[in-house]
Amino acid sequence: MYETDARVALIREWLTRDLRLPVARLEPASSDASFRRYFRAFADEVTYVVMDAPPGKEDVRPYLRVSGLLASVGAHVPRVHETDAERGLLLLEDLGTTQYLERLQAGDSGRLYADALTTLVNMQVRGAALSLELPPYDEPALARELALMPEWFLRRHLRLTLDAADEELLAASFAFLIREALAQPAVFVHRDYHSRNLMVVAARNPGVLDFQDAVRGPVGYDLVSLLKDCYIGWPRERVVQWVAGYRAQLSAQGGPAAGSETEFLRWFDLVGVQRHLKVLGIFCRLWYRDGKLGYLPDLPRTFDYVRDACARYAELAPLARFLTARVAAALAPANARERA
Repeated sequence: MYETDARVALIREWLTRDLRLPVARLEPASSDASFRRYFRAFADEVTYVVMDAPPGKEDVRPYLRVSGLLASVGAHVPRVHETDAERGLLLLEDLGTTQYLERLQAGDSGRLYADALTTLVNMQVRGAALSLELPPYDEPALARELALMPEWFLRRHLRLTLDAADEELLAASFAFLIREALAQPAVFVHRDYHSRNLMVVAARNPGVLDFQDAVRGPVGYDLVSLLKDCYIGWPRERVVQWVAGYRAQLSAQGGPAAGSETEFLRWFDLVGVQRHLKVLGIFCRLWYRDGKLGYLPDLPRTFDYVRDACARYAELAPLARFLTARVAAALAPANARERA
């Protein structure tokens, strides 16, 4: 179907006429949770990736800005070979087809997480000054994200009716999570640092993708995106070990590592609740608004992260009770209804 796509015709023309690349083949590479698409272009023995970001729906300039920042701290982001910002086209280095997720599912976690955590330390420590160039992950942004959960997950997906007491409970819980997030030291935040945006590459592993929405925000945010991944889960004991190891590495390089392991783990868990509540809303919005059903199977894991963390902190006990009483039993039937 993509062969008749007007944007694909534009890409072919750009590659062959404007850039004079001998493109023999153009294939879909991937899409993401936006209007961006990616194509793999085969030219002689070299492959490239073309980002297609339709103007009016996507803007490549944030990608280019953050790409430069990350490259300057040593992160392996795709090299930008050519740019046509007006038409929303980028010609990028091809980082291959092996996502972290594929290799993690095969049991290869030790080296992969070691590499990803080292890159994250560099982003947070070496990128400290550069993070000041990023927009802040401030109270309005955090609140907008949290509002997605009741709108798309509770009301639309689960078809729950929320009364005044429910609304008050959610508002109080969200206000607490926002305060906790803003109390953390602010660093360079990729914002989606997980197994589908990290590529296994031979040199300077991992390859880092989908970073255009980077912000300056809580130190625990990217760490929780990686270790409480919405697409793959690990035992709590193993996650806590990785968090402790990361804190030690961060501290050794002068990063904001908190006063104790307990405090750092609290940062990690609580910002994780904010992230995963947001993701519950986003995954449902992707289905109901954008027609992307593939994220619904990841809702139970994401929901379990929220319930587990809420049960560990007294301030979130009321939210934990609400999730158990009103939400838990409704999720599986809602997923089954939509899959049918």
